[in-house]
Amino acid sequence: QVQLVESGGGLVQAGGSLRLSCTWSGTIFTLNAANWYRQSPGKQRELVASLTDERHTNYADAVKGRFSISRDSATNAVYLQMNSLKPEDTAVYYCNLKSGIWTGTEPAEIDYWGQGTQVTVSS
Repeated sequence: QVQLVESGGGLVQAGGSLRLSCTWSGTIFTLNAANWYRQSPGKQRELVASLTDERHTNYADAVKGRFSISRDSATNAVYLQMNSLKPEDTAVYYCNLKSGIWTGTEPAEIDYWGQGTQVTVSS
């Protein structure tokens, strides 16, 4: 059973930085992608940053140039470095891992989610 835990959220002033961490227990044989999502009250969950198994990264336009996703290959950890934070970055941030599996007849993917960590940016 894979379990994810996010940490690093908190309250920060606009212009500040935070580093979110996502660690997991259990075995993921093939990590197809690691993603960070966020959700603000009354809004849909949105993809913020993604890192594929080939180390390609993608970012939402709203965070490009300010956020950076990375992975520590030696440990089960994915990070989201958030700089130049803005009040509109306030949200609950969720880590999502996409694990590739083989069903016996075809490839498939399992989604794992953390419980979320609150990020609040004051103006």
